[in-house]
Amino acid sequence: MLEQFNEIKNFLPHREPFLFIDEIVDIEIGKKIHCILKNSPEEDFYRGHFPNNPIFPGVLIVEALAQASGILGFKTMNKTPEQGSIYVFAGIDKARFKSRIGPNDKVHLFSKVVSEKKGIWKFDTEAKVDEKIVCTASILCADRKA
Repeated sequence: MLEQFNEIKNFLPHREPFLFIDEIVDIEIGKKIHCILKNSPEEDFYRGHFPNNPIFPGVLIVEALAQASGILGFKTMNKTPEQGSIYVFAGIDKARFKSRIGPNDKVHLFSKVVSEKKGIWKFDTEAKVDEKIVCTASILCADRKA
């Protein structure tokens, strides 16, 4: 598991506490990825979002989906952040939150490449908990020099 976590860190510039990908389950380079985010009740944001009714913030779900997309993009381009490339979150369309994520929920993150043009990548994404869709979104990422 440590080896895989180090691989994730090779393909994302993010670091704790803002790294939301814990595991890559499956990847088809240039096509799709399935990742896992494991969250615990000790996450800092649960103290304030919301006391006595903890909910994983929607904006962080979208960030986790963007990070999964970023791994797929970097691996597809065969680039890493260490090589002077950064993959920035460039846009979001059609984000929908269908259910809540709480402490201890294991979140499955899915991303599929829709298109790429001039370094701008579009992904269709979804997050699931226990086979139930909790969020869907179309995400744009841009490959830029760091």
